[in-house]
Amino acid sequence: MTTIPKEIADSLPKALLEDLKEKVKSLSQTKAKKVMETVHQEYNKARVEPGECVGLVAAESIGEPGTQMTLNTFHFAGVAEMNVTMGLPRIIEILDGRKELKTPMMEIFLKKPYSKGKDIKKLAMNIKETKLNEIVTEFVINVADFIIEAKLNKEKIKDLGMREATLLTILSKEIKGATVKKKEDSLIIKPRGKSDSLNEIYKLKEKIKGTYVRGVKKISQVLPVKRGEEFIIITAGSNLKDILKMEEVDTSRTRTNDIFEISGVLGIEAARQAIIDEVFKVIESQGLNVDVRHIMLVADTMCIEGMVKGITRYGVVSEKASVLARASFETPIKHIINASLVGETDKLSSVVENVMLNQPVPVGTGLPGLITKVK
Repeated sequence: MTTIPKEIADSLPKALLEDLKEKVKSLSQTKAKKVMETVHQEYNKARVEPGECVGLVAAESIGEPGTQMTLNTFHFAGVAEMNVTMGLPRIIEILDGRKELKTPMMEIFLKKPYSKGKDIKKLAMNIKETKLNEIVTEFVINVADFIIEAKLNKEKIKDLGMREATLLTILSKEIKGATVKKKEDSLIIKPRGKSDSLNEIYKLKEKIKGTYVRGVKKISQVLPVKRGEEFIIITAGSNLKDILKMEEVDTSRTRTNDIFEISGVLGIEAARQAIIDEVFKVIESQGLNVDVRHIMLVADTMCIEGMVKGITRYGVVSEKASVLARASFETPIKHIINASLVGETDKLSSVVENVMLNQPVPVGTGLPGLITKVK
């Protein structure tokens, strides 16, 4: 067993140290020593100098390749409604901290034997949200009796593996303000109370078309695909909480592209990692090269308050202590008036404020204060 010298062990981060211990286990003492020294040197080289303007470097490093990104949407072959926002719009969506995504999606990894393809189509259909209009061939309004008749598609119900009695129970729960009865191959839906207006009946008909029948809510499309040796299910729409409850799902690898949903279900650390992964995935897919540490800095800034905040005047910028820094971003007059009303003080401790006032910035050589003896 090779022991790591104390000065090396004390200066390396825990994760790197564990990795190093694992790697040098099988090496001879001389080789192991050389490897440890090289790792120590490389780590020290990679560290940031005190006073280094990391924010500016990160902004430049992400912004410059960002100008070369395309404004594209990626379509999945064979499924018209399934597309994924990629390129610059996706980066903007993440960094602005938008809660409403253009194309929410999930990658659902499965446990064996489903990951090998067993009953994959059936499982995918069980996940997809099915609405009433998908299992009904036509809706007929009976004007004389003020009832709606929905003619059922028996084949579709059979494909979903549902029984008509179960369907009736679900619909009775889901459709509020109306009674649901079965008559031969149809469902009879009658509004409760004295509603004899044709307009009301028509409104009810349109409303019940989108009634939930089965599957996971919010998941509008599913697509089983083979990735490498295993099958996974890609979905349009996202519902992480309900998907993770399913026994067939591999909970450790299943993911969604909705950062706020990850934050709500798995916590802020998972959301931070998701921001890094999602931004990095877009940059990589565009064939660009950005050091992951710049993205990590942005993710840390967004998550430092314990909840995800976008880099906008309502998010991260509103938290800044400096009045001038807030004013430099957007709506300067508003910030300056509000600060003057309450008598706010600016300590001029970061870069932006000092640039605005034409003073040396507190980074690099501007960081230390020099005291000289005057003759």
